[in-house]
Amino acid sequence: MSIGVAIIGSGLFVQDEHLPAVQATPHLTLKAVYSRSLKSAQALKLEVDLYSDDAGSGKTYHDLLLRDDIHGVIIALPILSQPEYIEAALAAGKHVLSEKPIAGDLKRAESLIKYYKSEKVKNKATWGVAENYRFLDSYIYASQEILKLGRILGFHVTVSANIQVDNKYYNTPWRTKPEYQGGFLLDGGVHSVAGIRLLLGEGAKPTALTAYTALLQPHLPPADTITSIWQTKAGVPGTFAMSFGTTLSGYAFDVACEHGSVTVTDKKVEVRQGLQKDGKSSVKEFKGEDVKAEVNAWAESIANGKPHPLQSPEQALADLEILEKMLKSGQGHGKTESLQFQV
Repeated sequence: MSIGVAIIGSGLFVQDEHLPAVQATPHLTLKAVYSRSLKSAQALKLEVDLYSDDAGSGKTYHDLLLRDDIHGVIIALPILSQPEYIEAALAAGKHVLSEKPIAGDLKRAESLIKYYKSEKVKNKATWGVAENYRFLDSYIYASQEILKLGRILGFHVTVSANIQVDNKYYNTPWRTKPEYQGGFLLDGGVHSVAGIRLLLGEGAKPTALTAYTALLQPHLPPADTITSIWQTKAGVPGTFAMSFGTTLSGYAFDVACEHGSVTVTDKKVEVRQGLQKDGKSSVKEFKGEDVKAEVNAWAESIANGKPHPLQSPEQALADLEILEKMLKSGQGHGKTESLQFQV
């Protein structure tokens, strides 16, 4: 049986990723699209029902939620707008998959989770938070290989890029003048946090951190660079360095283990047995169709009535906590921040 769904939002990520993912999933049938303006919804050129704030009577978001043939919604709206749409959908008994981050800050995220666990949610509707890095086949494979190499001895995350003003994902009003903490670091950085958390697993989950932040490019306020040290449950420190405003370029997630090491670079994973200089190594490449995988996982979770653990709001809360605490530590000139929501 195919599940009727609606997409809430019509931005670039919907066009590039969510639409193809829904169309590729046999479990889902797209019934409608809502956008805050009818013009942007029409730009998708889809033969489905369109809803918007300016589409007239009977065509609002709340009208869409009244439809019996729509059982779930995928919400991809600006960060600060999403929470009210999530709550409305749950109250209408619709299953929800909302884009990362879970909310703009921890306080709002906690209130959302509290709402999700309340009696206001109808028909046992479920809520998952989309974080495509948790569904990247390269990260899943790397996490499995790390488990084979013994205890974790340390890790280094390096993400270096230069987001220009002509970048298509930068050129949206809510990103050019962000009203949420961290700007591009929150919006884009949450992916890398989710990635390293998946690689570290339960045994080496972070418990505290210290960080320094900076603004290197004036068009990326309030900060575009973080350098941080994390302390893990296992008592081992690691580093997390990210910049969207540097002239360097690089992307690597290195995890050192007792019997070797693993490096993830985009769609490639290198696994080394023993010491780097004389150990055996293997390299494996991946396709990286992550959004299709996560949308399909969400659809299957609706069909079998079991929310996917990698899409739990608690996982997304843990991602957001690290980002918020790094930003807070940076504002405090490297003050140590403890973590309490890591799962």
